[in-house]
Amino acid sequence: MTSKSTQRNTLLLFLLTISTTAIYASKTGGIAVYWGQNGNEGTLADTCATGKFPYVILSFLNVFGNGSAPQLNLAGHCDPASGGCVSLTNDIRSCQKQGVKLMLSIGGGIGTYSLSSKLDARNVSLYLWNAFLGGKSSSVFRPLGDVSLDGIDFDIELGSSQFYDDLVRYLKSYRTKNQRVYVTGAPQCPYPDMLMGPALNTGLFDYVWVQFYNNPPCQYTPGNTTNLINSWNLWTKSLKAKKLFLGLPAATQAAGSGFIPVDVLTSEVLPVIKKSPKYGGVMLWSKYWDDQSGFSSSIVSSV
Repeated sequence: MTSKSTQRNTLLLFLLTISTTAIYASKTGGIAVYWGQNGNEGTLADTCATGKFPYVILSFLNVFGNGSAPQLNLAGHCDPASGGCVSLTNDIRSCQKQGVKLMLSIGGGIGTYSLSSKLDARNVSLYLWNAFLGGKSSSVFRPLGDVSLDGIDFDIELGSSQFYDDLVRYLKSYRTKNQRVYVTGAPQCPYPDMLMGPALNTGLFDYVWVQFYNNPPCQYTPGNTTNLINSWNLWTKSLKAKKLFLGLPAATQAAGSGFIPVDVLTSEVLPVIKKSPKYGGVMLWSKYWDDQSGFSSSIVSSV
């Protein structure tokens, strides 16, 4: 028999361990990476097998809405139109077995997309649910096969902001006992984002990886972290989302501006932004550029 005193001490130690673990977990983050826009960036399975990326965003579904037939563009990896991307089925299963969350990004900097009405948003949401998530429809082709991605990422850089808030709400409503629909987004760092503001204001986003690049007023410039930190603080104060990520180019060539050298990021930026309870980690554009620079390997222990 164990004495009540011993039991009480054991319980206190257990609770203290849980508390310490929770505090540690709140201060650590992960790296999200965009994959899909360069055929020379390695396979999806290889990307997940590195163990560096808890979140991989497949990019992009860059044609949708307003009566257009949705089109998936995965650059040199496969041809969705001919059914070639069904070959990714095993890669997706492999990633998810390792605990990697996979999102399909809609939008991007090149494409034809917009939503013309709330009904249009509902139709697009049903397409996404039936083609890429947990839905089933005999009339909808599944470009990636019979596997279900974990959620939808919004990278709205063209058109208007209209009805994306409706699209978010519809997607979130499709949650089932067996599947949670994650919604993520990549707004530009000027707050509020001109195109994604209304959608973000729904408060339904799980992860938001803000693009702190190609926007000089709110990004890092050589020798100056002030604008970046101020913008980060504004986002964390204002954003209704579970976790916020610092979106960065993975190499100097990956964006027009905003690249942060590893030593600056790990010594001057991360220690500051990790103080926020909303800190989720770092997002990198993209897997291809990360392969060229080795950026993620240099920062993963600090993120």
